[in-house]
Amino acid sequence: MAGEDQIISGMAGRYAGALFDLAREDKAIDAVKADLEQFDALIAANPDLNRLVRSPVFGADEQLKALSAILAKAGIEGLAANFLRVITTNRRLFALRDMIRAYRALVARHKGEINAQVTVAEKLSDKNLDALKSALKSVTGGKDIDMDVKVDPAIIGGLIVKVGSRMVDSSLRTKLNSIKFAMKEAR
Repeated sequence: MAGEDQIISGMAGRYAGALFDLAREDKAIDAVKADLEQFDALIAANPDLNRLVRSPVFGADEQLKALSAILAKAGIEGLAANFLRVITTNRRLFALRDMIRAYRALVARHKGEINAQVTVAEKLSDKNLDALKSALKSVTGGKDIDMDVKVDPAIIGGLIVKVGSRMVDSSLRTKLNSIKFAMKEAR
């Protein structure tokens, strides 16, 4: 129960919850999720767009004008586009990525899936993604897995997996830091 409350807590959770309710009424849960994930991928791939979303330097009008052009070019419309415009007008665009994460968690809970956040050093092949998904499925008792995969070269190698409140960090960065710490203690 505590995990469910955590999904919808905070400002990002409230916005995600409201969007989820609207999407459920319109029977557009998956379409909205796909549009939000597409926009999130654009933010991750484009430093200028990331700066536009996160920086308080840009006014709401500037953000809205740029956002409208990006949405049109990306083909994002309907409920997701309206949601993005509303949070831009309300000066909440900086929290968009948290809202997307919360929305994904709500969709996963609605479908009876488990949401897993995976961080890898480089993009995984489809074969490796499938293997990771089936390994996580066996660990979670056969539940379907909705994976949010993030590429972070700073972890050097390995992966970090977070499922609910459990986290497994087998990144090379963490292992090297452990060795470094152990060597300092040995002095």
